[in-house]
Amino acid sequence: MEGKYVIKALAALAQPNRLQIFRALVVKGADGMTPALISEALGMPANTLSFHLKELMNADLISQERSGRNLIYRAQFDRMNAVLTYLSENCCQGQACEVKPEAICKTC
Repeated sequence: MEGKYVIKALAALAQPNRLQIFRALVVKGADGMTPALISEALGMPANTLSFHLKELMNADLISQERSGRNLIYRAQFDRMNAVLTYLSENCCQGQACEVKPEAICKTC
């Protein structure tokens, strides 16, 4: 993963509402959530939520899928893992390390 994509992802997550949305989608997993469910769960107005979802999609951290009349948003676990791998790939100066990038998200 190139540094510019990591910067874009980290910049998107550096805002409290977007971090909260992303974490909620990570917890929900492959099922994803509709904007109405996200709004209800986080107590966030729809127009605010829409802006933040757009920013997370622009950073390629979440995906959007139409299911009938609903939009389903899901965390992009491959992108999340790529960012975490990038951040930890040279850690611990070559010594044994607690962080194992390939095991960050086994269920995703």
